[in-house]
Amino acid sequence: MAPLLLLLLPLLSAAAATYLCCGRRYTGSAAAVMHRRGQRPAGPTGPPRDLWAPRLCGAGLRLFVHVANTAFGQICLLPFLMRMNNFSLMRSLDIHEDPTFIPEVAAGVTEDKSEAESPSDVIKQLTDARSDSARSGFSFKGIKDYLECYRSGKLTPTQVAKNIIAMLEDCDKSTPPLRAIVQWDQEQIMLMAEASTTRYRNKCTLSCLDGIPVCLKEEFKVVPYHHRVGTVYLGTQPETEDATVARKLREAGAIIIGVSNMHELGTGTTGCNPNRYHKIPRNPYNPNHFTGGSSSGSAAAVAAGLCPVAIGTDGGGSVRIPASFCGVVGLKGTFGRISGHGSLPLSYSTVSVGPICTSVADAAIVYSILAEPDLLYPYGLKQPKATLSDMCAPDLKGLKLGVDWTFFKACDAEVLSACEKAVKHLQSLGASVVEVSLPEMEEARVAHVICILSEMRDFLQPDFNKHFHEMNLETQASLALACQFTALDYIKANRQRTRSMRFLQEVFSTVNCILTPGVPCTAPRIYESDLLTGSSDMTCTVRCMRFMQLGNFTGIPGLVVPIGYSTAGLPISLQVMAKWWDEAVLLRIGLKLEQFRDQTKKPSIYYDILA
Repeated sequence: MAPLLLLLLPLLSAAAATYLCCGRRYTGSAAAVMHRRGQRPAGPTGPPRDLWAPRLCGAGLRLFVHVANTAFGQICLLPFLMRMNNFSLMRSLDIHEDPTFIPEVAAGVTEDKSEAESPSDVIKQLTDARSDSARSGFSFKGIKDYLECYRSGKLTPTQVAKNIIAMLEDCDKSTPPLRAIVQWDQEQIMLMAEASTTRYRNKCTLSCLDGIPVCLKEEFKVVPYHHRVGTVYLGTQPETEDATVARKLREAGAIIIGVSNMHELGTGTTGCNPNRYHKIPRNPYNPNHFTGGSSSGSAAAVAAGLCPVAIGTDGGGSVRIPASFCGVVGLKGTFGRISGHGSLPLSYSTVSVGPICTSVADAAIVYSILAEPDLLYPYGLKQPKATLSDMCAPDLKGLKLGVDWTFFKACDAEVLSACEKAVKHLQSLGASVVEVSLPEMEEARVAHVICILSEMRDFLQPDFNKHFHEMNLETQASLALACQFTALDYIKANRQRTRSMRFLQEVFSTVNCILTPGVPCTAPRIYESDLLTGSSDMTCTVRCMRFMQLGNFTGIPGLVVPIGYSTAGLPISLQVMAKWWDEAVLLRIGLKLEQFRDQTKKPSIYYDILA
């Protein structure tokens, strides 16, 4: 142990120096003091702060993981890091609200919309609309492009499937490999494609997803693939039963081209997964940068053109972060809106299911097909009927867009500049911007971390005991940190959830949505050491989740839409969040937000399946 202590001494000394020099003596925020006094804060608790933690990889990461799982690590090192990163905040609070363990919200009384367009009418408008002839240059191939090819006879689903198989083979051989789709089967792809071709020939298609290539995150059960969830030890046998979303996609006639890569067990935001079955997926806009995670392969597959639709799960931004980094659209539905049956229940109170697509119109189409109660899934059984009301309205008149500018501006300068211009664009379409206060965001951030890590640690307890050394080093580090949270922390965090949900109910009584940047930064760079051992960068992880956690913690829906690019050519997105069950307003705003981007840059890795 003595040599380990000597090696850790410089780390701890540097940490203490940084801690003191920055003045980060986390004795509790102003809101925490008000908690103790039983007062409700009048506004936000101040701008989010970047936390402190060294980026670890290689031998340093191995050493940290080893020490973190010793008595010294659990008693000294990890409690120190907990204090440094404010993860002990809940312990200083006195919250009297009853805990909310599941962020389910009853559907409110809705107005009579009998004369409103049905979702099928809206989808017909979206798929029949011609492309904007005023725009030139590159554009992603979406559902509408595939349907035009099939309906005109230019291509059949069988021909498309053959193209996809050739591209998947090329992906595996390229340098570096894209690693978006990690399991695929030529025979399965062709069987689905040929059945779709027959339906088009006989004019009896099943839906507007008939013949559309899709992939699903490896977190879902998909016949006949292995349900590995990003690991090397799960899914030892091929699956014999589909997850609900996989079944619904088959029933809609979609062509499932395989299962996509993911951050191991969904424990990170980069997509870094160096194990032998997965490797690190590459960002199609720059293969030297991460895709984001944990639905990493899903976003990479869509951005690279392998399919216009992918399905992911989102417990801390895991759909919206990779969609943002890869320059595509990501929708996190309301908690329980889309069935999670057949996905690994890593965190039962924070995870929602959603599509990653080439466009907002495509996200709306997929949402309309997947969003409904599932008797096999306990959450969302009492949800209201999914609608696309007013999605195709010509403007945004009458909508109030809420912005907490202190929170909004906690991002890189390039990201802020693009997002502020996008907000002005929405104003030009008739929406009004209303300044709002989002109270206790630091408390909500810490509470979300406690909830998701505690639930994952509970669910993965057998794996932690039996397969610990088969896990990636980053996963081992995350689960070691999760061991620090107590039952009291978890209950206190869920008391905070009650407060945060009530605050949002008050905010949404005055505005239709909340706007934030998607992610405060662009996609981080991949280092050579990441390819071998992976990496652990708590500062990056927490930063990437900054604008995401509120939606996961409280269950509200969120949509990210690409709005531009950094000077380095990496995508930037804006996020729209709405009240529970109101995905329709997100899609309406998102459709107009797409008009802000004057051009779509072609990714450096892109396969034109319809060429």
